Amino acid sequence: MRTITAACSTLAAAAVIAAFTTLASSQAPVATVLFDGKNIEEWNQIGDANWKIEDGAVIASKGNGFLVSKKPYGDFQLRVEFWADDDVNSGVFIRAEDPQKITGTNAYEVNIFDKRPDPSYATGAIVNVAKVDPMPKAGGKWNTYEITAQGSHLVAVLNGVKTADGNDSAHKTGYIALQHGLGADQTDRGVIKFRKVEIKPL
Repeated sequence: MRTITAACSTLAAAAVIAAFTTLASSQAPVATVLFDGKNIEEWNQIGDANWKIEDGAVIASKGNGFLVSKKPYGDFQLRVEFWADDDVNSGVFIRAEDPQKITGTNAYEVNIFDKRPDPSYATGAIVNVAKVDPMPKAGGKWNTYEITAQGSHLVAVLNGVKTADGNDSAHKTGYIALQHGLGADQTDRGVIKFRKVEIKPL
């Protein structure tokens, strides 16, 4: 009888654990695909960059502009696949407060700019928040950014290596923006491609 009772207790405990595991799994945040390589219906275009869909990616090579998400986000994990020329001026802007005017002062910029004049905030950095360390080179290949914004804590991971980790509370929520920018001399500097973008709330 003791053996049967113990077995029943073990089975009951296992059933409770399984139920809680199933419940937790069903409540876990699910990533939303913002760009799948096919269209940019989930984005608004700001500026005059020449965005186009080509070979499963959205590409820009000229102009100064952004693709801006249609919804704002607060705390999240953002995954972005990108290809960049080593001299292109680009970036992933997060928590942009004004979706019609994206700037470095009303958003956080996770940079894509290998040849930035001040290399401390080049590719891998969160501009004016966390300098890049170690300093990667992203030019001429596909890369993956994993960007986490949770409260004031901001982290950038490039190709599996944490490159920037900082704290700032200036912007608590806002839009995601993908950039093709001009150089300091206002000339076009190269190509940026984004292949997949997905976000998961925290």
